[in-house]
Amino acid sequence: MPGGRLTQQDRRRIATGLAEGLGYGEIARGLGRPTSTVTREIARNGGPSGYQAERAQRATARRSRRSRTAPAPRPTAPDPGGADRNPAAVGEFVDRLAELLVHIGMPRMVARVLGCLYVTDEGSLTSGDLVRRLQVSPAAVSKAIGYLEGQALVRRERDDRQRRERYVIDGDIWYRALLASAERNAMLAGVTRHGAELLGPATPAGARMDDASALLDRIGQDIVRSVRQWYEERGPVPS
Repeated sequence: MPGGRLTQQDRRRIATGLAEGLGYGEIARGLGRPTSTVTREIARNGGPSGYQAERAQRATARRSRRSRTAPAPRPTAPDPGGADRNPAAVGEFVDRLAELLVHIGMPRMVARVLGCLYVTDEGSLTSGDLVRRLQVSPAAVSKAIGYLEGQALVRRERDDRQRRERYVIDGDIWYRALLASAERNAMLAGVTRHGAELLGPATPAGARMDDASALLDRIGQDIVRSVRQWYEERGPVPS
């Protein structure tokens, strides 16, 4: 049923859809499922070129058996901050935030690290803090931090007292993220504008490119204008 576990028949329909060259969205609509469900199902079972319904069904059964016999994982333990906060509720919030970030395209470990940092009052944690709270390896934390640094969402600071690095998330994280989105829109607008010129604006393909360029350019400008206005109303615009 929609919203429940995928059945063997669902997996056969996914395999058939892939063989017919259908997109993930088309397959998901045929099943009455979210596109993200189909995307995860295919990604964890061989990808679009290697997906096989029977093998996927067996793999799911094995994972289910392991989850019933394995000890319960330790929950995420973000800094509760104050005595009036419920650590379990904060942990559930971090999990929900991470799932949303994954849904919009962020790698899962990156989303978990970002969520854990975001709910700390200090806005900073060490690698050891993240390893303990997320119950993952130092290598997994390091890789996630590298990704976040590349997106200008996290920076490193040297903690001379503890002789270790701290990973810091600033209050302007969403400002930076939105400006990065606007920059990507500007790049796409430039590429599609070139495509329109190459194909000819009088042709259907060229007109399609021209419309895309105008829309992307407008959205990028609107994002920049809105975030700057927001920060000007609240205080200085971050540098």
